[in-house]
Amino acid sequence: MRRNASPLSLFLLGAGVFLLVLAPLLVWYVQPQAKRTPIDIDTTTVFTGTGSYFDTSKVETVEGKEITITRQVRGDVADSLKSGNAIWDVSTSVDHSETLPASDPRDALQWTLERWVTDRTTNEPVHCCEESPTFDGEAYLKFPFDVERRAYRWWDGTLGGAVRLEYAGKKKVQGYEGYAFKGTVEPTRTGVRQVPGVLVGKPGTPQILAEEWYSNSGIELVVDRRTGRIMNAAIGPKKTLRAPGSSKDAVTLLESKRVEFTKETQLKQVELASADSDRLALLSGTLPAGAVGLGLVLATVGIVLVVRGRRTEPEASNTHMMTNLPT
Repeated sequence: MRRNASPLSLFLLGAGVFLLVLAPLLVWYVQPQAKRTPIDIDTTTVFTGTGSYFDTSKVETVEGKEITITRQVRGDVADSLKSGNAIWDVSTSVDHSETLPASDPRDALQWTLERWVTDRTTNEPVHCCEESPTFDGEAYLKFPFDVERRAYRWWDGTLGGAVRLEYAGKKKVQGYEGYAFKGTVEPTRTGVRQVPGVLVGKPGTPQILAEEWYSNSGIELVVDRRTGRIMNAAIGPKKTLRAPGSSKDAVTLLESKRVEFTKETQLKQVELASADSDRLALLSGTLPAGAVGLGLVLATVGIVLVVRGRRTEPEASNTHMMTNLPT
């Protein structure tokens, strides 16, 4: 009696082996490829709050006004592919009610253009590709993947330097939990600006290089743990002018106790973070574990069927011939 492997047993064995080979590939190759900063990003985040700003038409600081900060981030796909880094072009405008909707960002209270270049795996800054400004730190528009419960150095573009943000526990944004980080910026001189001397208490000087000072009473970021995406951001900026060498603010250019992501921006950021986080969790845990488990089952069943085989009776025809031989 001879045993032959059935097509089913071979199929089950092959499928099992395939899944067992696939599992480590998901962990060692597919998952690291997915855990890379995207280069085709095109997002807009909006902050709103109440504060004060310097009204050039009235030549004075007005208070209790709505302030809107709009940030557009677009990936430069061509340059990113060429360099191997994530290259994002960032436009940030600060507006009040009279400059919105903004047909031209140059009409805003403040408008900046930045080019942010980072390593797609570590999120570390890469100083190439016409980066502007040259920045430092571990986080800016996003945190690294797999955020840890520790302090991070976050780049503050207005300060022109990195700020230490301390881990502040878990916090939910629109029902979705993330890690919160908080920090402050003490009053710091950030540059100079030529203005009429009368603005800073020097009426005898027609034009003067006043000192620009910046502080932030409260930076709070809530970040998705797996992806590093910022789901909510709140800041308390203050920009002032001082006479050269003075320790007192003469003019408040911009101030708000709290400017925060709008509800719409929070919901969008949470939606993106949740989708990306679920995909990474699937690739790093659920799929490989499932592939191993199912692969072992299928391979075991296939081996058992191959060993047992399908019973056939190949000697039957020979026996029949022998019984019909002439005596």
